Amino acid sequence: MSEAADSKTPRVVLLLAAFLAGLAVILAAIFVVGGLSPTPGRGTVTVGGPFHLVDQNGKPFGDQDMKGKPYLVFFGYTHCPDICPTTLFDMSQLMRKLGPDADRVGALFITVDPERDTTAVLKDYLASFDPHVRGLTGAPAAIEQAIKDYRVYAKKVPLQGGDYTMDHTALVYLMDKDGRFVAPFDMQRTADVEAAEVRRYF
Repeated sequence: MSEAADSKTPRVVLLLAAFLAGLAVILAAIFVVGGLSPTPGRGTVTVGGPFHLVDQNGKPFGDQDMKGKPYLVFFGYTHCPDICPTTLFDMSQLMRKLGPDADRVGALFITVDPERDTTAVLKDYLASFDPHVRGLTGAPAAIEQAIKDYRVYAKKVPLQGGDYTMDHTALVYLMDKDGRFVAPFDMQRTADVEAAEVRRYF
């Protein structure tokens, strides 16, 4: 091996080490900013928290009302063209698959668009889905706090003619019966597999 090759070898190793260290820092930052632990359900809880909202029937509803039940949380809005109705349909399929056990689970749809999603609008919208799915709205500040606590991205996007749409996180959050975040819940599986996972947290 030439002297030139020998001198380059330590440099290559150092550059590779620096790259890997930088990659590790970036991945750690993603986990911290995203609030999602690489090992779901362990370590400090950084997703979720107390909330005080109103359900589609106009009744006050908060995190304490879910105490003792595992529950799913999905943030969306009623004007959503595809992701929200598809996710709520999948949640409804899961509730039906659970049968009588559906009463032991919560399924929450929290609006990111309280300006349009009043209790009446939510009630009408959710009539198309399983009755176990509860819609929640509230004062903009209360919704904003829930969005922040669940590390949800939600942004109003203006459209022509003065209308708007909402960009938002499309995750379903699985919370245990003590209100602690477990993991993102994969709604792309069969209802049988999803039901088996939920039952683990009864």
